[in-house]
Amino acid sequence: METAPIAPSPRPEIGRLTFVEIWASLKAGLWDFRRAPLYGFAFSAFYVLVGLVLWWIGADTFLWTLALSLGFPLVAPFAAVGLYEVSRRIEADEPLVWSEVMAVVWQERRRQLPWIGVVLLLIFLFWSFFAHMSFALFLGSSTLTNISTSYEVFLTPAGLSMLAFQVVVGAGVAFLTFGLTVVALPLLVDKEFDFVTAMLISLNTVSRNKGPMIVWAAIVALTLFAAMIPAFLGLLVALPVLGHATWHLYRRALYHPM
Repeated sequence: METAPIAPSPRPEIGRLTFVEIWASLKAGLWDFRRAPLYGFAFSAFYVLVGLVLWWIGADTFLWTLALSLGFPLVAPFAAVGLYEVSRRIEADEPLVWSEVMAVVWQERRRQLPWIGVVLLLIFLFWSFFAHMSFALFLGSSTLTNISTSYEVFLTPAGLSMLAFQVVVGAGVAFLTFGLTVVALPLLVDKEFDFVTAMLISLNTVSRNKGPMIVWAAIVALTLFAAMIPAFLGLLVALPVLGHATWHLYRRALYHPM
């Protein structure tokens, strides 16, 4: 017997965020992590493990590095689902049960979330192509230089120009990725939408709240950068706090009709 299709959820109303709500979401994320630290450590350990593996194998095993790098965007969103579900249960005063939380994560494979992973993979492939293209454009005459040991090539005028070019374009790509997913991921977990609609709602939310969302993106970027410095271990705390906080930011940003 075929299962009847699930009706889409009513389209939410986009609210106005303030910097106070950004701070409140961050505090709520820290509270959720302190309330259920084992869940936070478990889901963030996935990111840390992949980061350590990529760092360890480096360029010695290119095919494994490529396989992990290409596969990571496809499966990474599922770890965020666990954090969102924990925050949702804490908010609703529901019990935290490992089997039930993991069941929610597992069920997402049949919903719209995997398509977000595909979009992230396409963005990753674009960035990889762009990085190689910009290197050829600015440092094409230095192709015989071993850049893993000869870092001085980046201090030349051409090298500095390439780095500046990559930073500008990279910041734009990163913010676009942020805009596509910051609301879309928790929205797809919480409600019934197709992934395109969810991403459009996410972009509109960022567009209508540019100031607070730019601040939130900066907080996320700087926190993750700082957390990666001690062998990625800081991510064990930073990722769950930011993941929980993203759920609360989503709840403040969108008003769902009853």
